[in-house]
Order: sequence, then C-alpha cells, then structure tokens
Amino acid sequence: MAERPEVRIGTAEREEAVELLGEHFAAGRLSLSEFDERVALAMQATIRADLVPLFADLPTAPAVVSSEPRNVAEELLTLVPFVIVALLAIAVVRHPVVILVALGALYFVGRRAYRLITEERGSR
Repeated sequence: MAERPEVRIGTAEREEAVELLGEHFAAGRLSLSEFDERVALAMQATIRADLVPLFADLPTAPAVVSSEPRNVAEELLTLVPFVIVALLAIAVVRHPVVILVALGALYFVGRRAYRLITEERGSR
C-alpha cells in the first residue's frame, strides 16, 4: 500500500529524514549549505509530502556498500572516549550547564550505541 503524502508526520519521521540527509552529506552528495537548508526544511515538515522534495535529486539506495563485514564492537569502542569525557565533566566541574551538556552527550552516545546494537541484531 502506498503511503499517502497528506498524512501528518511526527518527530521520529523528521529525525529519520535528517539522519538520511546526513548519510547523503557524508557521502559527498550535498554541500554544507544544501545540507543545512534541507535539515531546516525537514525539521519544519508537517506532512510526508513536505519531505519528498528534499530527496528528489538524491539516490534512494546507498551508493557505497562495504564488502567487509561490519565490526560493531569496534564502532562501539569509538564511543568510549566520549562517555569518559562526559562522566569526568560531570564528576569534576559540577556546574549545572556542564552537567546538562554532558548528560546530553551521554544521551546521544547511548542512542548511537543502541542503534548499532539493534542494527547488528537485525542483520543476523
């Protein structure tokens, strides 16, 4: 069944669109200004049809597929320094703003780790 373009979208769909735009930016298909502009439009989108023009000139499938198996453990290890710095900031500085920033960093690192783990489970 085709998705109706007039259906309202929520935060999850907007974040998914921004993540996909980030992948296209990382692949070099978008300049920084194009990426910023499209992210702003994605965050303002209210219906599915608002997201369609953001991807009209981009390929739908990933252009680069690695032939090497993905090592999730190595990817998770790259997150460790961020966790250590955030925990140290919370323990040492004890300033409310620093604690909030560190907790925000821990939240995003935890989200990334969760995605890596669930993607690994899904690919088995």
